[in-house]
Order: sequence, then C-alpha cells, then structure tokens
Amino acid sequence: MFSQPETPLPSTIQESPSTEPIQQDPLIAKGWQREQYIGIAILVISLVAAVGYFSRRFEYALLFAFTLSIILIAFLLTI
Repeated sequence: MFSQPETPLPSTIQESPSTEPIQQDPLIAKGWQREQYIGIAILVISLVAAVGYFSRRFEYALLFAFTLSIILIAFLLTI
C-alpha cells in the first residue's frame, strides 16, 4: 500500500585514515607486564606459604594443581 523510495546500497565501504594524532589514553598501562608478573608470582608464593602454614597436605595439592595448570596451559598454547 505504502511504498518507500528505494535507496541504492553502497557496494563498498571506503576507509580513510584519521588526520588527528593518536590519542594516548592515560588509563591504559603500557610496559607494565614485567611488574604484573612479579606481583602475581609474589601473590602465588605468599598464598602457598600461608596455606602451607595451616595444612601441609593442602599445600601439596595446591602446588600440584598450579604445576599441572602451567603445564597444560603451555601445552595447549603450543598446539
């Protein structure tokens, strides 16, 4: 009953680079990977030490789980 005018669809989309300089976002930390890995390692070591203080068997289970996880992650990333 009502017909809309047909508009042609563009067959390709053209991309043009921005003329503005790239903005540096202050919320994105760049070059902090080493510090993050050191912090994670300290947290893991302190967690294992705290758990080992209360239960030696649970500490061994936790170390086994961490070791197995690292091995599986390394194996799956190489596939």
